[in-house]
Amino acid sequence: MEQILLHTERLLLKSLTPSIIHHVFHTKSKDEIIAYLGTNEQGYLHYKEMHEMGMETHRISMFLFLLIDKQSNTPIGECGFHTWNKTHRRAEVFYNIYSENMKQKGYMKEALHTVLEFGFSQLNLHRIQALIDDNNTPSKKLLLHFGFVKEGTLREDYVVNNTSEDSDCYSLLQHEWK
Repeated sequence: MEQILLHTERLLLKSLTPSIIHHVFHTKSKDEIIAYLGTNEQGYLHYKEMHEMGMETHRISMFLFLLIDKQSNTPIGECGFHTWNKTHRRAEVFYNIYSENMKQKGYMKEALHTVLEFGFSQLNLHRIQALIDDNNTPSKKLLLHFGFVKEGTLREDYVVNNTSEDSDCYSLLQHEWK
């Protein structure tokens, strides 16, 4: 799949797929990759591990967008889908703004609207879910803004600092988006 560019008022969303990530690691230097992804050493190592260890199977993949601030032309975060199951038409949405000084400015609300629309219309998703910590008030507000419904809590679902923590599961179905 070739690179897709989507626009919002303040952001350019540049797609990153497994094939694009592999291409970047085969054709660019480390410094060029860090600049392209707008990341730091830790982010570079994360993407390098994805490149080397694999990001998809015959049924599960990912599709994400780099969020690029149009004014500065620099990446400020990412938003997209992981555990994208093409057979069952579902995926888990994730989002991240890289620096604290870019948060609380409405960028993620702007990006997520476009990413959700893309997921339902272009990736043909039927279900989009999000797993968040119950104490993550900004994420909870963001998901509720777009009509996500809390389904329940997954007990001891993920590990943070060697401690198993719960995840609250929220979902949005295609017919609810329309």
